[in-house]
Amino acid sequence: MKLKHLWIEVLIIPFLISMNIESVKAQVPGKETILVWPNGAPGAKGDTPADKPDLTIFLPSNEKATGTGVLVCPGGGYSHEAMDKEGYKVAEWLNSFGVAAFVLKYRHGDRYRYPTPFQDATRAMRIIRYNAKKWHLKSNQIGIMGFSAGGHLASTVGTHWDNGKKGDQDPLTEVSSRPDFMILGYPVITMEDSFTHEGSKHQLLGKNPDPKLVELLSNEKHVTPKTPPTFLVHATTDPAVPVENSIAFYQALHKNGVPVEMHLYEQGPHGFGLAQQFPLLKSWPGLCKAWMQHRGLLK
Repeated sequence: MKLKHLWIEVLIIPFLISMNIESVKAQVPGKETILVWPNGAPGAKGDTPADKPDLTIFLPSNEKATGTGVLVCPGGGYSHEAMDKEGYKVAEWLNSFGVAAFVLKYRHGDRYRYPTPFQDATRAMRIIRYNAKKWHLKSNQIGIMGFSAGGHLASTVGTHWDNGKKGDQDPLTEVSSRPDFMILGYPVITMEDSFTHEGSKHQLLGKNPDPKLVELLSNEKHVTPKTPPTFLVHATTDPAVPVENSIAFYQALHKNGVPVEMHLYEQGPHGFGLAQQFPLLKSWPGLCKAWMQHRGLLK
């Protein structure tokens, strides 16, 4: 929406257009992994796996399938990705109650700053929606989920989406990148110094970033009434990403009339994932599932 296009999407190759998506070496046994950019990622600085963002696909059994899908963005301060704890395990949890999951490996670190991670995530959203029929999804029940810096990436997609470019030569570019809902775990939301996560800010924007870019990527400032419904979870004592990130985003969503539910725990660490080892925090996945049920996503 408000985000200026600072990048150009490359044309997709014919075999993707025909739904015959290119698979790569599986990241998880028994699960298909596909390239986000089969014809080469725009701005790629090499030809290694780190230069090739991909999606690992977790589909639920036919008996459980609800038609809902989620793009999962693991965290890692934009310097690495917690693929197992905040990716694959989360995908398996979503599958357990009939939700399809697509775990994104996006480009990051010193070699890839903004807008590259956003570019990869936006393209992944378009891929999932474009192939909704193939994966037995409802095109209006495709959300995004992110943790920590992955939460910043997810909330960037959720606040800077576009409706697609109709008539474009690339059919994927015609597809909306708007998530239908967001689930954010202890997310980085702002790039403002007051309560950002400095490591994520440095990795995404580099040293001494342009103030306009800081404002653009402070997602609490870009919420509108069309921002997707959101579920937030955070620990008040988070030592890495201040809880004010979730609070500021909640307030912006509430002010704009966007349906939002937030759960703040009195105590807890950063990076707790599904939190099954924490007696108090482990209640949040059930609360999230109930929220999805309430929103009609698990029928």
